Amino acid sequence: MNYRCYLDYNATTPINGNARKAMIEAMDLFGNPSSVHLEGRKSRSLLEKSRSQILAALDAEEYDIIFTSSATEAAALGLAKANLKCAGIEHEAVSSWCDVSLKTYPCGRVKVTNPREVALQLANSETGVLQSPPDKVKFCDVTQAFGKIPLHLDEIKPDMAIVSSHKIGGPKGVGALIVRKGIEIEPQIRGGGQEKGRRSGTENIIGIAGFGAAAETAIIEQKDGKWERTRELRDFMECFIKDADPSLIFAGRESDRLPNTSCLVTSGWRGEMQVIQMDLAGFAVSAGSACSSGKIKSSTTLKNMGFDDASCNEAIRISLSPYTQREEIQKFSETWLRKRKKCQC
Repeated sequence: MNYRCYLDYNATTPINGNARKAMIEAMDLFGNPSSVHLEGRKSRSLLEKSRSQILAALDAEEYDIIFTSSATEAAALGLAKANLKCAGIEHEAVSSWCDVSLKTYPCGRVKVTNPREVALQLANSETGVLQSPPDKVKFCDVTQAFGKIPLHLDEIKPDMAIVSSHKIGGPKGVGALIVRKGIEIEPQIRGGGQEKGRRSGTENIIGIAGFGAAAETAIIEQKDGKWERTRELRDFMECFIKDADPSLIFAGRESDRLPNTSCLVTSGWRGEMQVIQMDLAGFAVSAGSACSSGKIKSSTTLKNMGFDDASCNEAIRISLSPYTQREEIQKFSETWLRKRKKCQC
């Protein structure tokens, strides 16, 4: 079997063992969680257990969860009637619903003047740059931050936040809108009145069970220091590559970032070609967000940070997991530098 090293953890994650086990066990609970008989109550119990696991992982006692099919659907549910402003570095699932008018500084941070009118991501998926959400910001996308850094929604106090299962070792096809208690949400999907009438449709019990178990596991990994070790490995990679060529740029490096994320900008080597060549060498990386149906587009995040058009097309994202090994990063760095040198010849 050919060598493979997965370094695209911000795009999606493998299902972890606890999530897989929870999903398999949930397959035996065939009852509809809206039914009042024993079979239905068993499914309802699992649904509420998962809800509690996710809220605990977010430190969100003051919040409710509305389960959805994805963070994208959760964003639509929360933002469709909100009329908020955002910056151009937001994920399209958010920016598509907002007035994109907030300023982004070259360091990747966003200027916020009125938090009650703003949707603000906690962490950028491409650069890893972390924002400092002001108290009571209206809407916060914590999808990339969830699981990687400690989160305390009860302290940030957004009205709404969104999360996704497959970013933290859970299955694809499950997300959630986290809503501060007392906030009214107008449903976008009407029908049987599930999720307290805010999102109809029978809940995906198997996926939700995996989501809950993944959230619980994520907190254990944080407490075990796995993400701090990931940060050390990421920093080792960046220093190794910068030592070989100090002219190379890691976008947002001067800001606080997620512990696993690097955005590497190199002149004269298009990001899509880097992705292809590194894939052939056995390494999975990406050129920006992975949510464009396989299309590699110019980075709007880098553009909003002030990079020129050429640089926006000459970047790749490397995102590590807590289980990435030093030997893998050493091999990746050496391979990338070797291929870049050939590209310049």
